[in-house]
Amino acid sequence: MDVSEPASISTGIAGRYATAIFELAKEGNALATLESDVGTLGAALKESAEFRGVIHSPVYSRHEQGAAVTAIAETAGLSDILKNTLALMAAKRRLFVLPQLVAALERMISDEKGEIEADVTSAQPLTEDQQAKLAETLKARVGKDVKLNTAVDESLIGGLVVKVGSRMIDTSIRSKLAALKNTMKEVG
Repeated sequence: MDVSEPASISTGIAGRYATAIFELAKEGNALATLESDVGTLGAALKESAEFRGVIHSPVYSRHEQGAAVTAIAETAGLSDILKNTLALMAAKRRLFVLPQLVAALERMISDEKGEIEADVTSAQPLTEDQQAKLAETLKARVGKDVKLNTAVDESLIGGLVVKVGSRMIDTSIRSKLAALKNTMKEVG
């Protein structure tokens, strides 16, 4: 059995929906609205355990999922393109791919704008100035505007872990201590 199969199925389904939404928004000159909607939907997924429960649970009927998603879309003020797509996804029992849909749309919008996303994890929150300098440095390296997704992980002790595309730069003290520990094991 291939363990990656369910993930690839979800990514494939999400990709098809994302492409359709993106193309419709692009044709209607509504990419800025779509970007705002995707940010709102992503934040709702991240912040609401109840919302995640509704989209993933088989206990809820298509009608219940559709009603919940429609209410959330209305409350959040999402565009008709996204509202209608969410209703269709609920009717087809495809809401479980919503996190992958949001990620795919974020990538498509970033590509269209000539941006690339970088995931930055630091031991303590970065100041605005630090974020601006880091984005500028990364832009010089990758040749594109860089959008930072920041997170805090105190176990890093200090330094940063930066992921840009398939590259990862780990300057954290935790990784340096681990490397030193391995070196000491090799010596003794």
